[in-house]
Amino acid sequence: MKALRFYAPEDVRLEDVPEPECGPDEIKLRVRNCSTCGTDVKIFHNGHQNLTPPRTIGHEIAGEVVEVGADVNATYGSDWQVGDRAQVIAAVPCGECYECRKGWMAVCQNQTSVGYQYDGGFAEYMIVPRQVLKVDGLNRIPDNVGYDEASAAEPFACAINAQELLGIEPGDTVVVFGAGPIGCMHIRIARGVHECGPVYLVDVNADRLKMSADAVQPDETIDASEVDVVERVMELTGGRGADVVITATAANVTQEQAIAMAARNGRISFFGGLPKTNPTITCDSNVVHYRQLHIHGANGSAPEHNKRALEYISSGQVPVKDLITRHIPLDDVLSAFDIVKNGEAIKVTVEP
Repeated sequence: MKALRFYAPEDVRLEDVPEPECGPDEIKLRVRNCSTCGTDVKIFHNGHQNLTPPRTIGHEIAGEVVEVGADVNATYGSDWQVGDRAQVIAAVPCGECYECRKGWMAVCQNQTSVGYQYDGGFAEYMIVPRQVLKVDGLNRIPDNVGYDEASAAEPFACAINAQELLGIEPGDTVVVFGAGPIGCMHIRIARGVHECGPVYLVDVNADRLKMSADAVQPDETIDASEVDVVERVMELTGGRGADVVITATAANVTQEQAIAMAARNGRISFFGGLPKTNPTITCDSNVVHYRQLHIHGANGSAPEHNKRALEYISSGQVPVKDLITRHIPLDDVLSAFDIVKNGEAIKVTVEP
């Protein structure tokens, strides 16, 4: 079968490899969609400390069950059958550590990941390992949800995790930094699930800002390369600032601006991680103190967030179909990385 294998930074090869064999406590999927994200681009160029080469990458996965290991259903209390449609979690908690036992599976200290420690979805077939099945991380795709939409449930789950921590209330003013697919999902969740008030979308790439704004219709777009973002948000809010600010981009300045523009009792999500070579920001601690700000990290998701993402997509509460603007065959998978890097599409999905 064909698979995209990572050997070293910028040495990523689409090659023929043996089709994987399914063990007694595993499930084999025919991959139908594996979508791409900024993390894939980072892996392509820089690798990752948890990724042991050679490795098949890709972690936003939906596919069809083609084989169920003999022990699977008895061991995990499941009822998987050949032909079932399934979505796979990316972040795999251990289910046993202190954090997992507390119900904080998104911050499991022993977390492993599909596409890092286990072969991922840029391939015709993949094995769903027992570690995923053990934590109920293989999810049935609702009948009215396409494979492409289901593959978007993984990043969607990460956004759900972040917003759960923010306590968005009806009518809250929300600012989202980053007009990529995850920024678009944040806007749709804030509106469709939490019934927020005005939403402002910020980016430095005018073309990407327009493309995403056409899809998700923020109340206003702010081109940060043209205007002072903090000043503009203060104008739009009558000097009060934003109730909620989400930085869905890997830029230090956005985190500093988020603190500066937050209203009293404002909630901030540092959703995008910063480069390891430059991970620090300047924080006016008095602003945090006197405005009583709440700053949250948000990293990944728990299996339960993936299930909720599929429910929101199925119910129409948070649509994602129109955000998937490019479908690429596996033979052309390497072009997907350039499209994502250059911001030429909202969401790119690969179809083996």
